[in-house]
Amino acid sequence: MPLVLLTAFGPFGGFPANPSEAAVRALSERGRGGFRLVTEVLPVDFARCVPRISSLVRELHPDVVLSTGVADRQLLTLERVAINLIDARIPDNAGVQPVDVPVVPGGPVAHLTTLPVKTMAAAIRGAGVPCGLSLSAGSYACNAVMYAALHDAPAGTRAGFAHLPPVDRLTLDDAVTALEVALITALATAADPAMPEGALS
Repeated sequence: MPLVLLTAFGPFGGFPANPSEAAVRALSERGRGGFRLVTEVLPVDFARCVPRISSLVRELHPDVVLSTGVADRQLLTLERVAINLIDARIPDNAGVQPVDVPVVPGGPVAHLTTLPVKTMAAAIRGAGVPCGLSLSAGSYACNAVMYAALHDAPAGTRAGFAHLPPVDRLTLDDAVTALEVALITALATAADPAMPEGALS
């Protein structure tokens, strides 16, 4: 049975509650046939979240890794690119604010997601949840976790990231539906077909 690693972040900065944490916990409690699901809430702490996601992907060797977080956007977005850069606009929850440092010293400038994000976005929209693609995961903890997961993913593991909007723009039920559809689609789809969807969001 395929193994999926699904991660979230806890509260930080101006978000007293992180919708990614609520959605991941709710999906885990719902249960799902067809794949095994391992979930974890990562700390918004650069010194801890980067090595933790790297350790998880190496130890579990999951088929799919989907990490999630929150962004001040109008709809759920699937990320296409993670860059090897931490440039924190605010301190993390440990009070540390790295500026212009690499996620992985000596690593490539960027990693592209290995998930079929165009197909996943179309499936999520088909389930009635607004969804788009984003060409930048930013330069904070979400980007760092996406980059580290892709950098350390063993052969056969595909990884990516989804940003959820705040709760006033996406209900918990819709967020859970979107994540479930995303995972099912990722497991069922080897690669995206050639179809345009390159708008920056």
